[in-house]
Amino acid sequence: MMKCTKCGLADSVMRAGFIRGRQRYFCKACDYHFTDAASAPPTPPRKRHQTTISDVAKVLGVAPSTVSRAMNGHTDINANTRQAILEVARQLDYQPNLLAQSLKSSETNTIGVVIPDIERPFFATAVSGIQQVAAEAGYRVMICQSKESYQMEVSNVQALVASRVDGLLICHSRETENFDHVKPPASRGIPVVHFDRVSDEIDSAKVILDDWHAAFVLTEHLIEQGCRRIAILAGPASLLISQQREAGYLSALQKHGLPILDELRAHINFRSEAAEAALATWLVLPEPPDAIFAINYTNAFDLILALKQRNLRVPQDVAIVGFGDEFLAALIEPGLTTIDLHPYRIGQQAARLFLEQVQQKENFQPRTFVIAGDLVVRQSSLKRSS
Repeated sequence: MMKCTKCGLADSVMRAGFIRGRQRYFCKACDYHFTDAASAPPTPPRKRHQTTISDVAKVLGVAPSTVSRAMNGHTDINANTRQAILEVARQLDYQPNLLAQSLKSSETNTIGVVIPDIERPFFATAVSGIQQVAAEAGYRVMICQSKESYQMEVSNVQALVASRVDGLLICHSRETENFDHVKPPASRGIPVVHFDRVSDEIDSAKVILDDWHAAFVLTEHLIEQGCRRIAILAGPASLLISQQREAGYLSALQKHGLPILDELRAHINFRSEAAEAALATWLVLPEPPDAIFAINYTNAFDLILALKQRNLRVPQDVAIVGFGDEFLAALIEPGLTTIDLHPYRIGQQAARLFLEQVQQKENFQPRTFVIAGDLVVRQSSLKRSS
């Protein structure tokens, strides 16, 4: 039995919640509040498993339901008790179980994003655009990268779906030709938005660049610089962006009456060694190309470096253009002529399409949002001024 520290009586003492983790008492006889130092809760034990509401409740000697109500701001919990619970939860590093919450509410407020490579500036910038829009709408973003591997992409999608994300934003790997891993979640009503590298097999919202027109503009720019044997370093033939960009290239050649030569068209896996191998094949032709259009900007860098190693001049001997205006495009010598893809805008729009789908639910009609790229001319293609 606790005695009042002021008047010494015990019969009139009652419990009055907690303060700073200690039991608080109130003496009705002398109208006095006091705490007992010996009643301070023990130092929370270190745990290897994730702290639960039950762990917090056990330290304080209260019911788990009391902890739950305190965490959720219920007004029937004494303010001092709530403060003690929150302090112990902080000491134990308690984190809400999002999966458990999602089972109750069917929502996690989390968007799953799958990209090929977070180290690529384009994808990192696109993710920044996604996060900006998502954060303003109260969503978290869970990012996975496939590292250009189909199998890893499949694993990423499965892991995100198992984590009960509210939607999937996907840019496919260069290896992806089968989209069966995306079809089940889409058919179950999980919002799916494709961006950049998309699939026509799935009726989903999409954000793409106007690849055909941008490739046409780049090729026509080379023709205007006097180039007549323009090679194209395309990506995998199954990749939609490869098909669209090659189609734009071919249309520009046709418009200006230039021959379409299979010997000047190469499909590679975007790796540096493949780009250098294609260049080596072209340079031993009886008539080597006087310009090369690389549909991937990193391959354009590969070509410039490989030409320099062969003591060939860019653009005097071979003009080079690429796709994607990253910061290195302006730093490399000569600066790379390219297309600004606006990756931040692409990410923003992908997130907005997800939010539209969440808000409209069954009334949502998947649509494709097309972003126009902008030609950025630098020295790598300016043959007439060289």
